[in-house]
Formats: sequence, C-alpha cells, structure tokens
Amino acid sequence: MAVSSLSQSAPSVAATLGKAAGRYALVAALAAVFALFAAIAPGFLSGANLLSVLVNNVALLTIVAIAMTFAVSAGGIDLSVGTAIDFASFAFVSLVLAGQPVALAALGGLAGGALVGIFNATLIAGIGISPFLATLGTLFVGRSVQQLLTNGGNPVYLPPTGVPEAFRFLGHGTIAGIPVPLVATLLVVAFAWVVLSRTAFGRTVIATGVQASVVRYSGLSLPSITAATYILVSLTAAIVGLILTSTVTVYIPSSGNAFLLNAIGATFIGTTFDRHGRPNVPGTVLGVLLLGIVANGLLLSGLNFYWQQVGTGLLIFSVLAIGFANRKSSGRA
Repeated sequence: MAVSSLSQSAPSVAATLGKAAGRYALVAALAAVFALFAAIAPGFLSGANLLSVLVNNVALLTIVAIAMTFAVSAGGIDLSVGTAIDFASFAFVSLVLAGQPVALAALGGLAGGALVGIFNATLIAGIGISPFLATLGTLFVGRSVQQLLTNGGNPVYLPPTGVPEAFRFLGHGTIAGIPVPLVATLLVVAFAWVVLSRTAFGRTVIATGVQASVVRYSGLSLPSITAATYILVSLTAAIVGLILTSTVTVYIPSSGNAFLLNAIGATFIGTTFDRHGRPNVPGTVLGVLLLGIVANGLLLSGLNFYWQQVGTGLLIFSVLAIGFANRKSSGRA
C-alpha cells in the first residue's frame, strides 16, 4: 500500500517541481547574468552604474512593457506603442513651445497618445481587424503623419534658455531623493498590478485573452473591453513620451519605436514567471531588468554593439525555451 501510494504521488511531485523550475527560470537567469557581469564587467557593481541602469535602461522600458502587457493579456498585441510615445512627445513639446503651462501641455501630451489608442480601438473593436494588422497599420500611418508634421522628420527642439523648470523636472527631478522617472515607473507598475489582479476589469481582460468566447457568452461587451484595453495601452505608453521629451528637451520623430521590440521581448519573457504561461506584471518587470542588465553588462564588457544584440536575442530564446520545456515536461508528468 505504501509503495502504491508513493508511486501515485511521484507524478504530482514531479509536476510541481517542473512548474516551479519553469516559473523561476527567469529569476535564475537574472541572478546568473548579474553575477556574471559583476565578475567580468569593470564598474558594473558601482552605485552610479546601477542607478544608471535603473533610470536609463529600465524605467522607461518598464512602462512601455507594462503597456504591452495589457495588450497581450487581452490576447492581442500593440505594435503602435512607439507611435503613442511619439504623438505624446510631439503634443507636449508643441504646447510648451506655444507658451502653455507645463501641466496643461502634459495633459495634451497624454491626450495625443490616447488618440492612438482610440484609433486602434476603432479598428480592432469597431471594424474587427486583428490587433496585429490594426496596430501595424497604425505604426505606418503614425510614422507618415510625423513626417508630415515635421517637414520630413526634422526634430523639434526647445530653446535651452526657454525650458520651464517644471518641464525639466519630469526628466531630471527627484522626489524624496528618487529620480522622477523611477517614481513614475513604480506608480505605473503598482497601478497595473492592481488593475490586472484586483479589479473586475483586469480579470475580464485576462479572461478575454484566455478565451474570448466565454466573456462574450457571459453577457459582457467584448468590443467595449477591447476598446478600453487599447486606449489604456496607448495612455500608459504616452507617459514615456512625456518623460523622454523632458529628459532630452527635444522631440525626434519615430524615436518611440526604439522601445517596441524590447517591450515585446520583456513581456513574453515575463510569461515564464506565471505557472500558466500568461502575461503578468511581476514577470514583465523581471524581464525588463534582465534585458537592462544584459545591455549594460555587455556594453561595459566592451563587446561590439551588434554582438550585444545577438547576445540579447540568444538570452531571450534561452529563457523562453527553458520555461516552455519545463511547462511541457511537467504537463506530461
């Protein structure tokens, strides 16, 4: 009897261990690369460098990746988050140049980013175009609009002597000794976690991503949920447009697209942190940290830029492969 009981419990123990191994592959990878670069990269462990990683490599990408997490949680994707960043940046700079108060200009910037989400919502929830194709189209349209607004893609600079202090504060100020970009990132992460894990709307978004038909048959308005999600995605990404612009005091057309691929990578890396393989806020944050540390460590190691991209890509493949393999093996067990 004891042998029979033990043999029956062995598969469940193996499954539990397999799920745990898959879930914490991301944590193990993060610890491994941190230890590696602490050993081989000069200056990696210095306080100034670690703060630089958080402010320059992690903060803004985290916000964009959180925006992407909303979209992927709903079963879609948003390739136009960079467009939302750019529209917010352009509106912000233009209003400041026009002499508007910084607070009003910031609201205008957020509204500019939200317009991208409204356009996506119309295409996806209103017309029924797939999120991939709709947001890809928005990406191209947004790029063309920016070219038209800036006479072929010319940057829009703020004069060095005419930049309000409140404008600079978003990019260079501190709150209780913490840089404003990090404060904004912490607030966005906390907000996203509460929305997705503690609200009815968040649970509905996740249910939409898992099985949209169940949401539809439950009597909920699937188009309304989808529309609200994509507006929220663009509004979240627009925050980056404000901070980025106040940091460099210039609007550069299509600069927001630089965040796109890493945001997608961090979001999908983060799915390995969930036992069901779903997008989640803690996993996304860990994914961004992993990418940020790798980028900084490879740079300090003196590796050629192109090899840095190869290393980052291989790391993404490795984490996703380990997470998938462990979930698959635990499922077979």
